[in-house]
Amino acid sequence: MGSGARIEAFLEMMAAERGASDNTLASYRRDLEDAAQHLAATGKTLQDAGADDLRTFLSTLSAQGFAATTQTRKLSALRQFFQFLYAEGLRGDDPTGVLDSPKKGRGLPKTLSEEETGKLLEQAEAETRETPVGATGHAAAVRLHALLEVLYASGLRVSELVSLPVTVALRDERFFAVRGKGGKERIVPLSGKARTAMQSWLTVRAANPVWAESVWLFPAGSQTGHLPRQVFARELKGVAARAGIDTAKISPHVLRHAFASHLLQNGADLRAVQELLGHSDISTTQIYTHVLEKRLAELVQKHHPLAD
Repeated sequence: MGSGARIEAFLEMMAAERGASDNTLASYRRDLEDAAQHLAATGKTLQDAGADDLRTFLSTLSAQGFAATTQTRKLSALRQFFQFLYAEGLRGDDPTGVLDSPKKGRGLPKTLSEEETGKLLEQAEAETRETPVGATGHAAAVRLHALLEVLYASGLRVSELVSLPVTVALRDERFFAVRGKGGKERIVPLSGKARTAMQSWLTVRAANPVWAESVWLFPAGSQTGHLPRQVFARELKGVAARAGIDTAKISPHVLRHAFASHLLQNGADLRAVQELLGHSDISTTQIYTHVLEKRLAELVQKHHPLAD
């Protein structure tokens, strides 16, 4: 029985015993036939392949630029195929048992350029002026502007932002303490623009008796008593669309990433950014090393005496 016949037998089992869909069966067929074709080119057959043969096949996929997720899917198909051969007594071992799954690379975080961030903040500020004081939508516009300025100035997690106590704004200081993950407290900065936006929001907030009595900076009639993160995310996408920014690339977390990336681009130290973000492990912050690499390369080109 050749590789083709064994693949067919495997697919029949998957359809009959596992109820695999046509799409799943087609995917298994492609993956197994790809592996069989690769092995045939080296004089091997799929059903007789050893662990090293399969490891070479997966390495070839990596060298050809296939994503780790694609490699993992193909390895999954191979695992099930060889488990079937072993269960049926067609092989005395399962060569996939000693194979490691391909490591999935950590993707770079989505972020906004400094220009896009500027457009977003300018749009939010403009909308506070376009709606008269007391008019429908004015309070929401002032609140959104304050949220965006504070988020971009501080790099807070969205959960930390929406649950800020009102005392943060009442103090009107350049720095404030926030309690993050695991109850760990850190100091984060506030720009002049963020402080001004918060003071404008305090004025609007004080005009609403229900909000004025709340302990939260951004009160709402929710179960928690403060603005739900989903509401902020929705309002953020709305102002981004009006600023001409692709809403698919915007979220509160993206603005947090923009805060970190822009600091690094402008000379901040990675460990300082780690502290500001509230990362307990520097490895978490190292998703931003692509920003540092570019900056350091430019630094060498500009200042090294032997640079061209």
